[in-house]
Amino acid sequence: MFAPTAAEVAAAADRTLPDLIGPGLRVLFSGINPSLYSAATGHHFARPGNRFWPALHRSGFTERQLHPSEQFELPALGLGITNVVARATTRADELTPAELIAGGETLAALAARWQPRFLAVLGITAYRAAFARPKAALGPQPDEVGGVPVWVLPNPSGLNARFQLPDLAAAFADLRAAIP
Repeated sequence: MFAPTAAEVAAAADRTLPDLIGPGLRVLFSGINPSLYSAATGHHFARPGNRFWPALHRSGFTERQLHPSEQFELPALGLGITNVVARATTRADELTPAELIAGGETLAALAARWQPRFLAVLGITAYRAAFARPKAALGPQPDEVGGVPVWVLPNPSGLNARFQLPDLAAAFADLRAAIP
């Protein structure tokens, strides 16, 4: 995978990434929105320092740690990726409440259409805002989205210092263990 220049990263503002989605998914992972770095590379969770790929591997979802450029291997493993909000930003806090709510509606429609066994939202704050669940906690949720059970995981961004890689991997492993 190439490393984009600063100008290429800056030019990626408001771009979108295609979803990795299809029938028969065990888990559809939903990030909050793509980083500018991810949008510049065309790969989900590509920003250096993002812990999605290491957590996915350490939790047992993948046999080895995949590089973001290998994202297209995920559907064969029953895993998909989307985002609550499609547009790329420098930071998730640049998103408006209206964007998160609209993104939640879009995510619910995707879940209803594809019916993964679980929808995993990566970020408690985004989940609370998108689905009007201000008291939601990490882990399995009592409500479904689009008829699909929901599991909220910590945001794997390197900017989320509250959760270190071992904590993220353990949270991902709890979801993996719950999949029938």
